[in-house]
Order: sequence, then C-alpha cells, then structure tokens
Amino acid sequence: MAGSEYEYLDVPEALPEGFDPEEYIIATYYMCLPAGLDAYGLAQMAAVEQSTGTWTPVPKETPEVRKKHVARVIGVYEAPSYQWSVPKDVEERQYIVQIAFPIVNLCGSQFPMLFATVAGNLMAGGKIKLLDLAFPKKYLEGFKGAKFGIEGVRKILGVKDRPLLNNMIKPCVYSPPEIGAELAYEVAAGGVDIIKDDELLADMELNKVEDRVVKFMEAIDKADEEKGEKTLYTINITDRPSRVIELAEKVIELGGNALMVDALPIGLETLRDLAEDPSINVPILAHLPDFTGALYMAPEYGLSSHLIIGKLPRIAGADIVVYPAPYGKAPFLRESYIRIARELRYPLYHIKKVFPMPSGGIIPRHVPQLMLDLGVDIVIGVGGGMHAHPEGPRAGAMAFRQAIDAALKGIPLEEAGKEHKELGIAIGTWESTKIV
Repeated sequence: MAGSEYEYLDVPEALPEGFDPEEYIIATYYMCLPAGLDAYGLAQMAAVEQSTGTWTPVPKETPEVRKKHVARVIGVYEAPSYQWSVPKDVEERQYIVQIAFPIVNLCGSQFPMLFATVAGNLMAGGKIKLLDLAFPKKYLEGFKGAKFGIEGVRKILGVKDRPLLNNMIKPCVYSPPEIGAELAYEVAAGGVDIIKDDELLADMELNKVEDRVVKFMEAIDKADEEKGEKTLYTINITDRPSRVIELAEKVIELGGNALMVDALPIGLETLRDLAEDPSINVPILAHLPDFTGALYMAPEYGLSSHLIIGKLPRIAGADIVVYPAPYGKAPFLRESYIRIARELRYPLYHIKKVFPMPSGGIIPRHVPQLMLDLGVDIVIGVGGGMHAHPEGPRAGAMAFRQAIDAALKGIPLEEAGKEHKELGIAIGTWESTKIV
C-alpha cells in the first residue's frame, strides 16, 4: 500500500468522489465470478492490467508512475448483495464493477486506444461484459460528431415534423445498376425521403459505385421533380479505409448527395475520418446490424448494444444509425432499441443529436408503434415491405407515407386503409404479421 505522502493516489482504487472525473473515462462492467474469488482483488488486478502493470510487480512500475497512469476501481457492487454469508449452493456471484481510466493514457481522443484500454485483455477473463462508458467533456472535445445530425438532415430534405422514410433497395445484391436505379425512381416517386444501398452491395465489379451513383441520381432527380420533394441516396462505399475516402470523394464529384458505410467492418475511425473531412459535406448513414451482433448478443460477454450501436457511432460522426427494430424479422429486445434511440438523441455535450433508423422486416402495420415508442425524430427503414407490395414499390412507398400521416393524425391504421388503397392492400397482404 502507498504511504501517506501519496494520499492513496498510487493504488488501483478510489472512492467515487475521490478523483477528478474530468480526467477519467468511467467504464461499467458486468462480471460473473466463481463464488470463492475475491471480486475486489480481481477488479484491481484488471485495473492494473489495463493501465500500468502486468501479472507481477515490475521495478519500473513505481509509485510515481502509478499515481499518474494507474486505472482505479471506483465501485464493486454485487447483486444480489450477500452480507452475512454466501449460501452453499451459490456457485457464481454477479457484480457490477466500475473502473476509471486516465485519459492521459489514451493518446488523445481516438477509438483504437480506447478499445485497447477499456475492452482489452480483461475481456478474455471469463463472463465479463462492458455495459457502458461515461466520457468527460474534456475527452469528447476531441471528437466533432455528425456534420448534420437530425436538424441538418431535416433542413436538407425540407421535412420538419414527421418521421423520415427510408427504403433499402431489394434485391440486396444485383447487377447491372439499372435494376436499382429503376427501383429507386419508383420508391422516390412514391414518397421515400432516403434511398439506401443494401449493406451487402458496395463497389462490386458488375455494379460499380461510380456507375450506380450516376444512374440513381438521374432517377432521383426525375422523381423529385414529379413529387416536389427532395430525396437522398446513401450509396454504400464500404471498403478498405483508404478506398472509403477515395470512393466518397468520387461520389461527391459525380453529384451524389449522401453516403453510407457498414460502420463496424470499416472501423469507427474510418467513419470518423469521413465525418470530419471538410470536403465530404454530405450526410452519412451508418449501418450497424452487420458484425455488431458478434459483440453484443451474448448476455454475459462482449459490449452492450446501446454502446456499440448507439453512443460510439454517434460520437464517430454518423448522421443516421441503422439498427434492428423488435417488431419485424430481427431478434431484438424492445427496451434495447429504445435505449439505443436515447443514446443517439439525448444531450451529449457538443455532439449533435442523430437519427435512429429502426429496420428489419418493417411493414406499414408497424409504423404507429415505432412512432409511439420513439416519436417523430426517426427514420423508418423499409426493404421488402415496400418492394413486395402487390401493386409495386411505388405503391409500397405510398402505403408507408399514408401510414405515417395516419399515425400523426391519430387515425387507426385500418380506418386509414379504407380510405387509401395502397395502405389497405398492404394491411391485407401482411395481415398475419403482428407486433410481438
């Protein structure tokens, strides 16, 4: 233990009130440990492992080094909290552990060293899940966040007070690009605000980004002139980091008005590079369902969904974040999708509020519930539920706009479906699809 001359500042623990929160990132973990292990001791070992030391003391890990650089355990909370004794049949004990990591260790505001620090070696220690990260203002000042956010995207589209409607072109992968452009024209003319490539279609040899952006923008311009509204096309530029920037510049040069990336496969720093590049002055849609399931799905391992899908891509600079809705085809908890929306829209220092875009098997019947859950500051993501409309994708888009209008006016969907043919057909087509 440290002597009084260091006032306990060189030990890997502190009271929650005993350190300067502006100098630390606070990581909250779930840990499930064998009943006989010392949770406090293991938490301190983890703090040292992820900051100044290793499994055994080394000579140069001096009190002076630890005072400046050691991480500190600020809370170990057991649930249920045994006080008198631990029942003999209890084999594992569950804890919430909070560790404060000095931001001086992190080489500035960046994701690689953040992940190496808060989700490094200790995550291989068994049943451990990173639940959340609380960032000080000082650290987040190094991130710019989204260029546009909710307010900026609405300004581009001229839409003030209703949910935005997105369509993912289906089939997911196709060639030639004329197929997608034809579908884009139909859904845009039907009232879609944002058209999105599927996450599985990027710069493939038979459907190049440069060909697709030209043909799609021609189709969208035609549709916009007909409907008197503006449409964004978020073209998928997912690739190697250097290629992502190259493709983004090419899209803008050719007249593209938005971008999309598979955010985790390209890395959050690449997303950040796009968002912070002053020459890339168009909204960015981040697709998060792909790959993130490998990180959040296990209840006792990995990272929480609201962190990896919500807070972190928002900090990285996404204007719109796509993630699973619980009412369609995706296995996702309702409370998780609501929590993610909070992470994307609640105040976070200077970082702009950004659009949540719940998607995955969405049909018009789901629209009122999505709006009840999340309000109007959302993008409703639709794929097959628009393209598979019996009267075609334009009618599919019209059905969704009719559903949005009905929900805004408080009109029951079935009643609105009697007045609007496209919506009525959609309701009848997927009548057995219920919200669960």
